[in-house]
Amino acid sequence: MSFDIALSGIQAINEQLNTVSNNIANAATYGFKASRANFASVMAGTQPNGVEIGSVTQNISQNGSTQTTGRALDAAIDGRGFFVSVNNQGTTQYSRVGIFSTDAKGVLIDSNGNKVQGYGPSKNGTLGAMGDVQVPTGQIPAVATTGVSYVGNLSADWTPPTTTTFDATDSSSYNMVKQSLAYDSLGTQHTVSQYFVKTGTSAIDVYYGVDGAAPDPATKVSLAFDAGGQLTGTTSGTVSFTGTGATASSVKIDYTGTTSFAGEATTTTNRSDGYASGAFVGLTMSPDGSLVAKYSNDQSQVVGTIALATFANEGALSPISETSWVANADSGAALTDAPGVGLAGKLATGALEGSNVDITSELVGLMTSQRNYQANSKVLTSESQMMQALMQAL
Repeated sequence: MSFDIALSGIQAINEQLNTVSNNIANAATYGFKASRANFASVMAGTQPNGVEIGSVTQNISQNGSTQTTGRALDAAIDGRGFFVSVNNQGTTQYSRVGIFSTDAKGVLIDSNGNKVQGYGPSKNGTLGAMGDVQVPTGQIPAVATTGVSYVGNLSADWTPPTTTTFDATDSSSYNMVKQSLAYDSLGTQHTVSQYFVKTGTSAIDVYYGVDGAAPDPATKVSLAFDAGGQLTGTTSGTVSFTGTGATASSVKIDYTGTTSFAGEATTTTNRSDGYASGAFVGLTMSPDGSLVAKYSNDQSQVVGTIALATFANEGALSPISETSWVANADSGAALTDAPGVGLAGKLATGALEGSNVDITSELVGLMTSQRNYQANSKVLTSESQMMQALMQAL
């Protein structure tokens, strides 16, 4: 009987050593969760009959350290939650490894090639439907300019020009000229020139020219300022043009906030909407899980949001690999949210979660297993010596 008990101890210790060795080997594996071999006694009726490994459990709830990588599409979860992905067989699985990229079709995938699940672009503040995240990797179309915001100080020290008849080719007929950019429906860039002409103590006329063409006097706008230098009355003007092959453009130029104080003339804002077409140049992830596509025309747009899943009993998830799990009846159904919403943790972008293996504890466990192995081996040796002495006595 003692021989069988000692043998069961050696077999159980071998299984424990496999678990410890696997933990140590994966100490540098991103998202790895350490396992523990749990011993259980074996009974024959009411008599002890040795030991066995009753179960092997993973410490899923303990997070590993956050390791900075600097890569735009790496993310670690700070708190609870799992990234959600679907493999080629349609199985939904969960992982803490946030290594993402896009495939040839622009679909967001994880390091194993599984399709990452997330929400579509938000509309009116509401996230889109959950599913595969499609990244537009082609060109985005041009958007025609509809407005220009110009804010500055039109100096109260200006005097009316010496040349009383405005002429864009004669600098003595205006006080200042400023250029703003505008795009037509094809994305072609145009230059809108604003000629400021002081006509009275608190009055300034503005003429508009496009791409060096002579300004149309009919588009002139008159700006008036009160005794405190604040703009009153008309606050905007409109300039129209038609690019080659493009539809006609009408651009509103807004002067709200412009002043007329003494001192130098200054410009604080000269910003237009619209842009040329642009090619996809890269994808980044924000801490709130939103995926931002960037384009060559300096534009960016949110193309989706990563989803995180939480469980009532995450420790009961069934492992399908060392870093991936699937849900079951004991774990409960997945509750999905955007990062930072509900129970889901926030994201640390440009970083990954390391293994939660404690090397010191594993090495101590390794030494303990070695002593237990030696003790059981000693029992076998003693048993053998006793049986040999008994046989010799007979």
